[in-house]
Amino acid sequence: MKKGELFQDIEITDLSAKGKGVARIKKAVAFVENAIPGDLVDLQIIKQRKGYFDAKLVKMHQESDKRQKAVCSHFGICGGCRIQNMKYKNQLKFKEQQVLNSLTRIGGLESPEILPILGSETTEYYRNKLEFSFSTSRWLSQEEIASGKQIENRQAVGFHVAGRYDKLVDIEHCYLQDKPSNDVRNFIRQYARNNKLSFFNPYHMKGMLRALFIRTSTSNEVMINMVFGENINDQAIDLLAALKTEFPEISSIYYLVNTKKNDSIYDLKPVLFSGNAYITEHMEHIQIKLGPKSFYQTNSIQALELYKTVRQFGELNPDEIVYDLYSGVGSIGLYLAKDVKKIIGIETVEEAVHDAEENRRINNINNITFYSGQVEKLLSMDFANENGDPDILIIDPPRPGVHKTVIQSILEIKPKKIIYISCNPATQARDIELLTSSYQFIKSQPVDMFPHTLHIENVSLLELK
Repeated sequence: MKKGELFQDIEITDLSAKGKGVARIKKAVAFVENAIPGDLVDLQIIKQRKGYFDAKLVKMHQESDKRQKAVCSHFGICGGCRIQNMKYKNQLKFKEQQVLNSLTRIGGLESPEILPILGSETTEYYRNKLEFSFSTSRWLSQEEIASGKQIENRQAVGFHVAGRYDKLVDIEHCYLQDKPSNDVRNFIRQYARNNKLSFFNPYHMKGMLRALFIRTSTSNEVMINMVFGENINDQAIDLLAALKTEFPEISSIYYLVNTKKNDSIYDLKPVLFSGNAYITEHMEHIQIKLGPKSFYQTNSIQALELYKTVRQFGELNPDEIVYDLYSGVGSIGLYLAKDVKKIIGIETVEEAVHDAEENRRINNINNITFYSGQVEKLLSMDFANENGDPDILIIDPPRPGVHKTVIQSILEIKPKKIIYISCNPATQARDIELLTSSYQFIKSQPVDMFPHTLHIENVSLLELK
């Protein structure tokens, strides 16, 4: 197989973990963008890699019965919603299989019990938070390139092209977040062009407009956080004022200045331009205040299903002590607090702990305590002796998983149950394998928080042997 070589009537047999179709040709594996299992296609080799090939779909002979028409006009270029061309029921089967593969191949578990995946009732406009980037490097379509014309307007606000940090798809309509998300983004783009506000240049790391965060809630509140790449000036203030006038439904408008070479905002201080300092999210009997940097599950409806699963796995009783590691704004602990004796939350981000304390106060919950610091440094036998031995340990770490020091501390403290929530089944499986010296894997419950994407949340229950 060589670059440029064409193969005809090839069946796509599988889907890779990165969402590409898998074809087997001459005992070799080729990965094909925008192809799904069951497609019969002609494909062309575009790149040879170590152990496999990349190929492009040249001609479709027969569409898979798993295929559907993608609703988004940006599908195939935008880095989001990579499997929107697959029917939702088949997306769920694929995600279930991903969890199974991780637990068996990485975790070393034999025939693990995996409960039927909890699909999302809503597959469009389900996110409560989106981040859009600004750039002077708009991705050009094949038609624009083929025209040979001089392209005057290269400014864009949207999402990155898959695999390209430096190119943006200029998004006209996104199906991920409900009103007024699309209207706000499109207004800012047009206002900036009319008033000659500079867009961020990813090569020179300069430009006024750098990023836009839009956060919504089930209580119909809207928070805007505008990120400027240069020091604030009258043009920037005028933009925020115009935004406030054009969209009176916006509850909060923040801004911050980021002149760093990375896009992280968590070490920067947002400034409240107008409106409320927080917006509020409701979850059954509790309410959660969310600020511009608060971490919260981005699918509010499915977050409730996730927390219900944690409660069911825990089979909680009023005499138990629960530790909530990587507790964020405290939402899981606050949700469970009425069912247990005491909850201890540990969170690395200090601002998140402040938010958690505020949420504890507004919900009038007194049996929960939050600690600020790195979990690997705080969690120990001494910490457990001081706060009470945990009956249940809830873990909800970032994608890289749990630090080995934390695993060692858990094995020393020996809680009766571990409920492990993960957005990365691979690292979760790795950590479960490390815990199986003292714990027995009981079951997993996948929860689809992100329809049309490759991401899946998985809740696993372990019990002390």
